[in-house]
Amino acid sequence: MKHSTAFNLAIIAAVFALGSTAQASAGQSPAVVELFTSQGCSSCPPANANLVKLSNDPNVLALSFSVTYWDYLGWKDIFGKKEFTDRQVTYEPALGQSGPFTPQMVVNGHQSIVGYDLNEIRRVIASESTLSGPGIALVRNVAVIDAAKSRTAAADVWLVRYALGTVQVPVARGENADETLPHAHVVHALTRLGTWNGKILKLPIPAATGDLKSAIIVQEPNGGRILAATTD
Repeated sequence: MKHSTAFNLAIIAAVFALGSTAQASAGQSPAVVELFTSQGCSSCPPANANLVKLSNDPNVLALSFSVTYWDYLGWKDIFGKKEFTDRQVTYEPALGQSGPFTPQMVVNGHQSIVGYDLNEIRRVIASESTLSGPGIALVRNVAVIDAAKSRTAAADVWLVRYALGTVQVPVARGENADETLPHAHVVHALTRLGTWNGKILKLPIPAATGDLKSAIIVQEPNGGRILAATTD
């Protein structure tokens, strides 16, 4: 099925906008903070609470990934998915960790902290250079990644679907039995869309279900540094 003329014009406009403001677009990328957490982990609530606070910062893309390896303790995390656990496991070698643990916050794909101390988290975020990757535009159901003449190495393009705001989760069993835990920006789906190699790239995005928001992350392979990110 062919795209409509209006759709094609929207894509062309986005490409020209990115091409004329590449540096500005890259500079607008938020810092990406990924919290790997579990409702079955008694150590996680303080980090969850800090992510709630970070989720209100317009300069931070805060994302909560629920892992599955604590489900055996008596409570199955209602948001947990194997692909979220796999993402954390992929991070650990480059971060110098022997294996995954919770809570863990990963900042821009290359700095790891536990996430208990909000001041420490903000210091780590402040120490980060502005993400230097390509500009990204979300046009209807297409992600447009800008060109970068100086880069030819491949990078992964990820689609993250997450719920805006905070949800309260009552936990009936396990280490947090009878507690109600706040979760902000809960990730519901993670999909690798394709590979960016420095040329303008257009990737179709499936329509979101419900009220989920979409974030696009451009990242070096194998859990490497995040180059750029945006959200709708």
